[in-house]
Formats: sequence, C-alpha cells, structure tokens
Amino acid sequence: MAASLHTSQLGSAFLGERTGICVSTVPVTHLGFRRKTVECKESRIGKQPIEVPSNVVITLEGQDMKVKGPLGELALSYPREIAIDRQESILKVRKAVETRRANQMHGLFRTLTSNMVVGVSTGFEKKLQLIGVGYRATVEGKELILSLGFSHPVKMTIPDDLKVKVEDNTRITVSGYDKSNIGQFAASIRKWRPPEPYKGKGVKYADEIVRRKEGKAGKKK
Repeated sequence: MAASLHTSQLGSAFLGERTGICVSTVPVTHLGFRRKTVECKESRIGKQPIEVPSNVVITLEGQDMKVKGPLGELALSYPREIAIDRQESILKVRKAVETRRANQMHGLFRTLTSNMVVGVSTGFEKKLQLIGVGYRATVEGKELILSLGFSHPVKMTIPDDLKVKVEDNTRITVSGYDKSNIGQFAASIRKWRPPEPYKGKGVKYADEIVRRKEGKAGKKK
C-alpha cells in the first residue's frame, strides 16, 4: 500500500514538472445524490371560476355533466383526475389528485366546461371570406354550395346543430352552440381552397392574416 502511494506521488510530481501544472490527488470515499421534489404550479386558466347564467341548467352525476340552455344541450365526461365543484351560480374545476396528468388536463377541461356554458346560453360563430374571381357561396336548404374555380360546384351538408348564413355571396357565417363542431365545419370549408400566398385567393377566416410572398421577378434586360 505504501509502495503504491509513493508511486502515485512520484507520478503526480513528474506530471507537474512536465506540464507546469500542480496536480493533487484526493481520495474519493462516497458519492451521494439528493432527490428534490418539484411541485407544479396550478394552471392560471384552470383556477378561474365559471359563472353560470340563470337560464342554464347544470346536472352533475359523478364524473358526467350535462348543460342545458335556450340554444341546446351538451354533455361532457370528466376523467378521474378532475373534479367539479358547484357553489350556487359558480362552477369550479379542480384537480382531484396531484399528478402530472392532472396538471395537464386542469386548464383543458376548465376551457371545455366554459365553452359548454357559453355555447348553450349565447352561442358561438365563425366567419369566413371567399376571395377570388368567380368565387361565391349559396345556401340551398341544408346544403352549402361553393363555387371555387373547380369544374363542378362543391356541395356540403350542413349539420343539424349548426346554422350557415351567406352575405354578399362571399361572406360565410357558421353559428351554433357547440364550439368544436363550428370550428370543424369551418375548417372543412376552408380546406377546399386554402388561401395562397401570392395573390391571396381562396377561402380564409375573417380574422386570418395571410402572409404574402413576392412573385418571381422578370428577366432583367
């Protein structure tokens, strides 16, 4: 043991003479790791209360909730990580357990709950605009007919829970009480002719900003 220690000291001294660096040997006896528990902050959206209007009826049955209002009725099933508390005309969405999955779903289900309450009481709407020569839209019965430059008109069946209104043949308004269905139907209209970046022709949302690109420059003389 003494011989090995003496050899180590000679090697360190020799290395220091060659490189000009002072090298010291420190015996390592124990390496330890400390585990620290990190608590996630509560969702800023999830902790906001939801006001229930007087014309909306809330029915809670375990993890299922039904919302009924003047415009319609919606239902939603909550996962076991989420709980609903009702205090007179106030709804609060809270976490039933402290897990990572509960933190992820807290704000989501609070937003879904708020959309249900607002939807059956006042409703939602999504507006689209047709831009292009000859582009036009009409409503015939339960069908939306689009002329978008194809060889044939595009016919789309309007869902029963939605209303579609066309103004000036180029402005479309989709309204209803289910926000997700409104967004899905509006997206299906837009996908037939998304706005192109050079001239802006196509179907776009009314509040959508289309980033324009500069066309190819002509040959220099």
